Order: sequence, then structure tokens, then C-alpha cells
Amino acid sequence: MAERVVLHIGSMKSGTSFIQNVLGNNGDELAQHGISFAGDRWRDQVAAVQDLIAHGGPQQAPLDPTGPWCTLVDSINATPGTVVVSMEFLAPRVTHKIEMIRDSLQGRLEVVLTGRDLARNIAAMWLESVQNGSAVGWDDYLRAVRAEGDGPVARNFWNHQGLAAIARRWSDAVGADHFTLMTVPAKGAPSNLLWERFAQVLQLDPAAFELNVRANRSIGLATAMTLRQLNEILGRDGTPAADHPFYDLLVKHLLTKRGMVARQGEPTLGLDERWVMKRGAAEVAALRKQRHRVIGDLDELLPQKVSGVHPSQVSTEQRLDAAMEGLARMAEIGMEREQKHRQRLRRLKKQRTP
Repeated sequence: MAERVVLHIGSMKSGTSFIQNVLGNNGDELAQHGISFAGDRWRDQVAAVQDLIAHGGPQQAPLDPTGPWCTLVDSINATPGTVVVSMEFLAPRVTHKIEMIRDSLQGRLEVVLTGRDLARNIAAMWLESVQNGSAVGWDDYLRAVRAEGDGPVARNFWNHQGLAAIARRWSDAVGADHFTLMTVPAKGAPSNLLWERFAQVLQLDPAAFELNVRANRSIGLATAMTLRQLNEILGRDGTPAADHPFYDLLVKHLLTKRGMVARQGEPTLGLDERWVMKRGAAEVAALRKQRHRVIGDLDELLPQKVSGVHPSQVSTEQRLDAAMEGLARMAEIGMEREQKHRQRLRRLKKQRTP
């Protein structure tokens, strides 16, 4: 049985991919300390949390005992030592789902919430949203986030970035002594500092781990504007871009994360709004009152100016360059796939020839 389960719940855009990649790439070193990263691969954790989100709640079908969530839980409970789960979709869960998680895990539960300042996260969440099919422009996105209304943009943002609400909900459900808030270092801090903080949670020597892992790089502003317009075009038949078959594979991953993200010299998205600084300070004040155990410094969550430009300052030429780069990338993908298809046909033809 697991003696300890460390549940890293996010939030989104708070260095989660970096932590997940370090954990996933250092399995042997973790094992030497009696620590396991749950699942055969990280995608098992994603599938399990998606299963938990869709099942087991009021007016939802029950969880399948052989489904992804229950299978992962059974594996965690059967693994000796410490087991780590890191999945940012956990942070927004309601109390009922948190209690389901708490009650299903047999080892001592330690929940870790990582958080980053509001200014960097507003910019990062919009850039992420266009990679996930959104056609909402930057100014409309800012207005929705500021209003904190019931629309999908504001609801999604604050569900994932309302750190005080997330921290209170999880701490109340699992107990204050089972909850830790870990702050993401300010821009310009040493690149290994975030891992040093997470290693502190795991009671490990951070220097023993290989940190040269794949980064979750951000796209440039011209690319983001091109993707937003692409999403708008794909959605003109009434079907949101993200609902089109293979959008996630072709646009998000092959076009963007394995292609456009590598573009150099693009302008970056900036943010320097007074209301963001004020709202971020209010979030930090609420967290101080809640008095959670903190690794790092709550002052790191106070928003600072994000250097960059407004989308209106991106030139037509810069957008055209991004669009042509994207067109070339999709042409390369098509040609690669056509070549593989023809190679398969040739192999099949040879196999059928007597």
C-alpha cells in the first residue's frame, strides 16, 4: 500500500509541464528514494482525471470500476512508498469530487497547489486558449476576465486561476496540514528554483535530478493571432474549431506545439493593466488570511508588468509571415503523411504479389 500520495493539482500555467517532465524523465532516480510517478505514462493520469471529471458526481453516470480513474487509484494504492500524481485539471474540482479523491486514496494525502502571478497567467491563458480552438480576441478576453461573469471565458479562467478559492476548497476538504501552496518564482529567478521547491515537498536533493527536459514553450503573438483567425474560419459553420475531428492532433500539436512554437523573432504579448495589479493584490491578500503552508513567497504572486505589445501593434507583414509559416508546416505534414501512405501501399502490393 502507498504510504504517501503527493497530489500536485496545478494550477494551469504554473510550471506544471516542467514538473511533470522532470518527474517522468527521472523515474530511476525517484525509485531509489521509494517514489513513483503514477501510471505507466503521464497520459494515464490525464485519462484518469478526465474520467473523474465526467463521472461519479450528481446527475453523472457512476465511475466504472474498471475505468481509467479507478484503475489508476487501484495502482496507486497497491504501490509501496510515495506515489506522485501531477495533473492540473484537478485544481477546479468541486468539494464533492475532492472528497471522492480523498476517500479513494489510502496513503497519507499531501496536496500541492502551484500558483503564478495573475498578470503572467492572464497572458498565458489567452495564448493557450487559441491553441485549444478559441476564436476570442485579446481585448474581449481581457474584458471577460475582468468582469468575472458567468460566460465561458471568465468561468474557465477563474476556475483555474482563482487561487484563493481553489486553496480554500482543497484545504477544507483534506485538512490544512495536508495542503501546501507553492509559488512560482518571479521572472528572472534561477531556472531550477521551481524544481528545488517541488523537491522540498518530496524531501529530495534537487541536485540529483536531470532538469534538461522538454519545455512547454509559448507561441508568439503573430502566431496566436493567426491561430485565432484560423479558429474563427473553422467555426464559421457553427461548429467550434476545437470540436472538429482531429483539431487537437493536427492544429494544437502538429501545427502549433511541434511547429509554430519554434518561430523566432516574433513580438510577445504584453500586459500592464492597473486592474490586473489590483485584482492580483486582492488574491494575495485573501491567501494571506487563509494562512496556508507556503513554499516560496506570496509576494511572488503580486502581478508585475508583462513586457510585450498589444495585438494592434503586430504588423500585417508579421501576421502574413506567421500564416505562411503555418501553411508551410501543414503542407509538410501532408507530404510526410502522403509519403508514408504510399510506402504502405507499396508494401501491401509486394505482399500480395505471388
